[in-house]
Amino acid sequence: MTTEQLINILVTVTLIEMMMAVGLGVSFADLVGVAKNVPILIRAAIANYVFVPASTIVLLLLFQSQSMIAAGFLILAVCPGAPFGPPCTTIAKGNVGVSVGLMVLLAASSALMAPLLLSGLLPLMSKEEPLTVDTVKLVGTLVVTQLLPLSLGVAVRHWRPLLAARLQGPANRVSLVLNLMVVGIILVTRFGLLAAIPPRAFAGMSLLLLASFAVGWLFGGRETADRKAMTLTTSLRNVGVGLVIASSSFPGTSAVTATLAYGLFEIFGSLLLAYWWGRRATVHDRTTAKSGNLLASAALRETLQ
Repeated sequence: MTTEQLINILVTVTLIEMMMAVGLGVSFADLVGVAKNVPILIRAAIANYVFVPASTIVLLLLFQSQSMIAAGFLILAVCPGAPFGPPCTTIAKGNVGVSVGLMVLLAASSALMAPLLLSGLLPLMSKEEPLTVDTVKLVGTLVVTQLLPLSLGVAVRHWRPLLAARLQGPANRVSLVLNLMVVGIILVTRFGLLAAIPPRAFAGMSLLLLASFAVGWLFGGRETADRKAMTLTTSLRNVGVGLVIASSSFPGTSAVTATLAYGLFEIFGSLLLAYWWGRRATVHDRTTAKSGNLLASAALRETLQ
């Protein structure tokens, strides 16, 4: 078995297990609550399937990226619904319920939307070599590796909540181990390419991440907690799905490296934003509580006088 075949098998198994683990932690009520909120669903779809891919294409053209590198970025651009969204939203003190619902619904819809978008967008980036994907085969792959395990996990959580509660902890630990294995193997086999990433590329990734933040914030609605949830859901792309697409459609190329590189970059950047938001919210809560205590003390003194 070659290294590329091992990576392909491992990322597929990891995605299946990860989606199952995600489903085990999602209540049907969370999905129904977000599904009934049609405006936020429409805004999330536009933000994730229109503006993020459009921003990616503009930056790729601006930086004149190579075809395979462009393919890696485009793959992640059309793969929303990362499982890191709800934890980051919790850290940021945003609306976790909205984040959970959007994460699952976007992950499920991307099984169809990602292949369709890639079939239309990849030819735009074709330069020195053609970029195409087998849309029908890719849809089938994502349905089996992403949609079905996710649906099964949600079904178990809904019909057998006690069983889901017992399985969730071990499933999350297995998911963590598998993800670390995938990242480790790709880092080892692609270390030379990753180490050779120029500062110009990091500038491009920074601009893309900032654009994703801006898109999510603008489409998040009026409530700050909802905007935090939308921003982090939009900025965090589903690296697991991206690696499955890249390793199956462009094995052994820099598309896989670019997918992992930006995947790690956007996770780190989104975590920084989440921690900053969470720290600000904590300081604000403490200040509000302190002001309330001072007012209460002043009112008590006036009463005693």
